Amino acid sequence: MKNVAILGSTGSVGKSTLEVIKQNKDKFCIELLMANTNYELMIEQYNEFSPRYVYLEDPTAQKSFLDRVGGINKETSFLTSENDLNNVLSSDATEIVVAAMVGVAGLKPVYQAVKHKKKVLLANKESYVVAGEILNNLSQESGSTIFPIDSEHSAVHQCLQGVKDQKSVSRIILTGSGGPFLNRDKNEFESITPKEAVSHPVWNMGNKISVDSSTMMNKCLEIIEARWLFKTKNIDVLIHPEGIIHSLVEFIDNSMLAQLSVPDMKIPIAYGLGFPNKLNSVSSSINFEEISGLTLRKPDLQKFPALNLAKSCIDIGGTSFAILNAANEVCVEAFLAGKINYLDIYQIVSKVLDNSTINDVKDLNDIFEADESSRSNTKELINKI
Repeated sequence: MKNVAILGSTGSVGKSTLEVIKQNKDKFCIELLMANTNYELMIEQYNEFSPRYVYLEDPTAQKSFLDRVGGINKETSFLTSENDLNNVLSSDATEIVVAAMVGVAGLKPVYQAVKHKKKVLLANKESYVVAGEILNNLSQESGSTIFPIDSEHSAVHQCLQGVKDQKSVSRIILTGSGGPFLNRDKNEFESITPKEAVSHPVWNMGNKISVDSSTMMNKCLEIIEARWLFKTKNIDVLIHPEGIIHSLVEFIDNSMLAQLSVPDMKIPIAYGLGFPNKLNSVSSSINFEEISGLTLRKPDLQKFPALNLAKSCIDIGGTSFAILNAANEVCVEAFLAGKINYLDIYQIVSKVLDNSTINDVKDLNDIFEADESSRSNTKELINKI
């Protein structure tokens, strides 16, 4: 039995992780369930899975949870601080950490998990985007394993199994559905509403990542993440609306491997939890008889210019990743709140990146300073609109 800590258990990835564990309960125990504010769903998860620890970041949510539960059972301890969380993540009892939080807020707990030699299942791409080099170096020192569980990077990982020489890989191709506006005229983009932007045609995701998918900023971040995960800059993107082919790897002999499955996060989660063994993912299989075709095409960079920012940041390096990510997080939040329009997201992010001083990254403090500065600069531009 492996003890699993889930950071962000009430989000879409966290809930999918619990579904997989529920079907493989002879192999996993829940060590920790953590969320931010959703105490109502946390109560349901607490009652069903009997975790050893529960942690809600928001103090109001903590109080509401305890008031509603009316006294936590003696098998579970309720954490009240970040220090308590770090103690659980550093404990020998915690073996697997699922990083399913959204945003750069996930960086500190991910860092703690890597530092203490945990198997980290990474869905929190922002942590790896802003601190990929630091986390890579730390994992080498500690012996931790960082395992991607978003569909694209999990697919690449699967395609690379058995590849002994990294030099035999010529490039990685990430696929993307193109989001809800793939076939919409760019002249209509200014009128796009938050409700439209969060309505993804293939995946069921949270609001922030759904907006990122619609602008293809999500794919921009995934390119950067792949650069750190697979230690290559040879990364391309193809649009694949059906969401069946999740990534491809091309080799120097011009052959390719691709990973295919229905678009269901439970599949890469099960792959990560069970690796190197296979688990029941509680997902359906592909029925090729019902698929009219599989299409792949180049992305339209005029409609989705956010993709260009990935290469720019990879070339620049340093704090550019943190600046990009922070500016985007603030802009998406502002868009969802009705403070800016859809096209403002890219324009503001690009402007903040262009106007920022890029510094070298020596430690996490450099990243957090760049993050804070970028957020301040982004809010200043938003307030001028």
